[in-house]
Amino acid sequence: MSELSPSERSLRARLAAHALHACRDSREVTAPARAAFLNRFQDQVDPDRLLSPQERARRAEQARKAHFTRLALQSARTRRTRSVGGRR
Repeated sequence: MSELSPSERSLRARLAAHALHACRDSREVTAPARAAFLNRFQDQVDPDRLLSPQERARRAEQARKAHFTRLALQSARTRRTRSVGGRR
């Protein structure tokens, strides 16, 4: 197979994703990844599984919220920097 340009690789990946989701439920396809992502926060707050399941879930939810708030803050800073620099 010949070398593909970045845009061709992107189109090929998009085609594959559309074909997959045309045949299967998107939630079913991504369920294992979502579960692993959420489990990451439980591992972060209680790696030895010493807390009760309810407390672990509560803390994991707070860790998840902190993660997304951190991303939002980083995004806001980046947008502000780009806006001040006139590259917007």
